[in-house]
Amino acid sequence: MLLREILARRRPTFSFEFFPPKNEAEAETLFHTIAALMPLQPAAVSVTYGAGGSARDRTQRLVTRLARETDLTVVAHLTCGGADRDAIHAILEHYDRHGIRNILALRGDPSPGTPSAAGGDFPHAADLVAFIKRHFPRFGIGVAGFPEGHPAMPNRLREIEFLKAKVDAGADYIVTQLFFDNRDFYDFRERCELAGISVPIIAGIMPITTLAGMRRMAELAGGARFPAPLLKAVARAADDAGVARVGAHWATEQVRDLVDHSVSGVHFYTLNRAATTRKIYETLNL
Repeated sequence: MLLREILARRRPTFSFEFFPPKNEAEAETLFHTIAALMPLQPAAVSVTYGAGGSARDRTQRLVTRLARETDLTVVAHLTCGGADRDAIHAILEHYDRHGIRNILALRGDPSPGTPSAAGGDFPHAADLVAFIKRHFPRFGIGVAGFPEGHPAMPNRLREIEFLKAKVDAGADYIVTQLFFDNRDFYDFRERCELAGISVPIIAGIMPITTLAGMRRMAELAGGARFPAPLLKAVARAADDAGVARVGAHWATEQVRDLVDHSVSGVHFYTLNRAATTRKIYETLNL
């Protein structure tokens, strides 16, 4: 089923994201970790797209296996930075043959050996969305949004214009980058509405699990903003176990508040772990 159809039938939805396995052994473990989430009845699961080579191939194999051996709705990430049309078309054909027709269309970083993302056939994610819509019209397409601002686009007005271009090109829904202050999400949602963007907006949540992971989060997310109350709570933690408890509590309260404010869906960035997500489900009776 297409995620857009699920969003039309029930809200809020809950979905999970995992990053690519580093080797075949990790791929096997990750498959069983994801399959174990089936009792939670997520709207969808996704595996991020490895950049080139075997990492990308392992991602494709895992996504294909999930679609074949589970009842989960699978969303395949697809980045277009530095890519050519033939390569993208071949990947989409592969997914189509295996019944995978939900794509999260991202510009992403160029593949190894490619000088820049602008050097390919898809300068912007909107170009990828339009390509998918033209050649694979029965696919469902999601795109990324940035409540705290895109790290490469300091002009917030232009940022929303680029997002609207992706929606106008055929995107069915938006999945946001992680954030830790729900006010940023609500402001983003309202600015989208003012810009004429009416597709569902799914909130991306990533629970903090360790202090080192928190620091990596700040870097990888282009400078995630950590509210002072969260920083104070983390500072009181005696060790990483305490940090994980703080992170789980904070994420739980975020999700509770989002559901209370009629969010279309919540997308959990799981860091390839299911325990925290399960705890949030149990606490909120999801």
